[in-house]
Amino acid sequence: MKTVDKYIVFLSVFFVISGVVFFLYPQIDIATTQFFYDATTKTFLFNNTSLELFFYHSVKYYTALAFLITFGLFVFKKISKKVMLYIFLSLSIAPGLIVNSILKDHWGRPRPTQTILFGGDKEFQKPFVKSDNSNAYSFSSGHAAIAFSAVALALLARRKKLFITLSLMYGSAVSFARVAAGGHYLSDVVTSFFIVTLVSLLLYRYFFKEEI
Repeated sequence: MKTVDKYIVFLSVFFVISGVVFFLYPQIDIATTQFFYDATTKTFLFNNTSLELFFYHSVKYYTALAFLITFGLFVFKKISKKVMLYIFLSLSIAPGLIVNSILKDHWGRPRPTQTILFGGDKEFQKPFVKSDNSNAYSFSSGHAAIAFSAVALALLARRKKLFITLSLMYGSAVSFARVAAGGHYLSDVVTSFFIVTLVSLLLYRYFFKEEI
């Protein structure tokens, strides 16, 4: 079995395990969120801080830059059509279609700030349970998904391990910022990580059939 296939199997197994754990023990989400919540002032410690705002807004600049650089490299014939298609699909399918369009826009999970537990008016909802809540876009995290999509670009680098590590660090930083600000639960960002990373690896395996 090639290295990339091993990563796919490994991540798939842990995705299932994490999903079962978060579903059976939703108190993990609650306890993690409570760590950043001040019940006295009913505010999240990192909400609207410079750190949270930096990572929140960094995602849109990363996305725009990634598409612009990819298009520029293609126009000047520095990358092939295959590479351009791989990058386009990697940045579109998992973060755009699966996470934002299918899950986030239609799942109906209230954000921590919207729940009664943390100063809102909606009931807490377990992950992986669809509901008809309106204006509830917590599951899963769009920002985390876009940030972790940097892994797809890192797979194309010569020093893959270094850039994959940096990509995971960036994705983790954005995820931390979203959880610490009350925008998402831990299960939201973890789910986005698994979806995006698995799709990136599957696309890489399909297009290039190489080991990492």
